[in-house]
Amino acid sequence: FTVTEAPDGSLMGYMLGKSEGRGNLWHGHVSAVTVAPSYRRLGLAKTLMDDLESISTEVYNAFFVDLFVRASNQLAISMYEKFGYVRYRRVLGYYSGDDPEDAFDMRKALPRDKNKESVVPLDHPIRPEDLEW
Repeated sequence: FTVTEAPDGSLMGYMLGKSEGRGNLWHGHVSAVTVAPSYRRLGLAKTLMDDLESISTEVYNAFFVDLFVRASNQLAISMYEKFGYVRYRRVLGYYSGDDPEDAFDMRKALPRDKNKESVVPLDHPIRPEDLEW
């Protein structure tokens, strides 16, 4: 969990992540990344993501970092693509409730995955019950 605070102590943003998986699926996972509206477009999201990627590499020796994003959230998808993430696969019906929607599982290979095998996109969608973790 990483938090960034402004000089006055107010919350600028945070990132919640974890490590999970086994074998070549050992990876860092972004559970949430949020930047307060008044601090957006300053590079803070990149800083928070870089932090998790560094921890996933240096502490956990992970193969990749992944995250899930709503398929309709083009702004976030574009941002993650600028950070080096690729659309690995579509997860049908990942988000449920009042506004059900598919998600993209986006991934970024880390140095341990020298051949970037973890980010080769699947050619078919999957369902949430088919997720490994």
